[in-house]
Amino acid sequence: MQVSENVLLKSYNTFGIDAVARYFASFSTVEELREVTEQQQLPQMILGGGSNILFTQDFNGWLLKNEIKGISVVKEDNDYVYVKAGAGENWHQFVQHCIGLNLAGLENLSLIPGNVGASPMQNIGAYGVEIKDVFHELEALHLKDRSIVTFNNTDCHFGYRESVFKKEYRQQFAILSVTYRLSKQPHFNTSYGAINEELQRMNVSDLSIQAISQAVINIRSSKLPDPAKIGNAGSFFKNPTISKEQYTALHAAFPQLVAYPVADEQFKLAAGWLIEQCGWKGYRKGDAGVHAKQALVLVNYGHAKGSEIYDLSQQVLDSVEEKFGVLLEREVNIC
Repeated sequence: MQVSENVLLKSYNTFGIDAVARYFASFSTVEELREVTEQQQLPQMILGGGSNILFTQDFNGWLLKNEIKGISVVKEDNDYVYVKAGAGENWHQFVQHCIGLNLAGLENLSLIPGNVGASPMQNIGAYGVEIKDVFHELEALHLKDRSIVTFNNTDCHFGYRESVFKKEYRQQFAILSVTYRLSKQPHFNTSYGAINEELQRMNVSDLSIQAISQAVINIRSSKLPDPAKIGNAGSFFKNPTISKEQYTALHAAFPQLVAYPVADEQFKLAAGWLIEQCGWKGYRKGDAGVHAKQALVLVNYGHAKGSEIYDLSQQVLDSVEEKFGVLLEREVNIC
């Protein structure tokens, strides 16, 4: 394992932000991770695909890139196959691998950037499916005592784009592997977003997980910028949840309000719609901007500083709160 000093991070984050890590190392085994974390006094951060992070400053510590690979079937029953993947596996490639085995559950999560290890950390979700729906367990290394701990679904305290690893255990664990419970018989989820419309456009007559995956890929490709071409981290903000009373008042003031009911008489609002109504869609100042096709996405057109992206996000937050009385929350991790 090679340790490097003063490493430029532009190629390690999908925003393409120029930042520097004081120390940088990649690990592909738990033994290597234990070795590099032993008796370290400086801050440590585990880096996956770099697709959900905004560097607003240099990192004065150890940035450790997770390269643990491997995919295997660990058990099977009449209804499910349990597939274990190393945290360093590319997420979309893993999804396509499972679809190739005709295992259902991940198809709606196609083309989400990042690695497997981030999927339970963020409880990633798209088009009506979240990781908690297919998650079985994960293994993680505690960065202080270097013990391996297994977390089941309940242990992870999954919420909307949340888990215990973003709150109580933030920066305390390195996820090593994740095991998913995937169905032998698919239960198609096509009601969310534009999936049905895209399937019709594709002239799909025989529904399959392969067709749903391709529909999701088509939709995401048409709406979201490719990080290889325009720096971004996907959706920058979460969709806010409000009470029924607040929704009723907002809907009366803004009849075109985009929202849908969730549990406990609450409503989830489309953050992209709120941002667009405040005039931000397509906004650009220097190389920091709001994407022209999806207002949820903040972008780096080339040489924006992380602090400029962050300042823009704060302006967006402030304007939405002023216009609608709704406080948005950032989904992207700020460093």
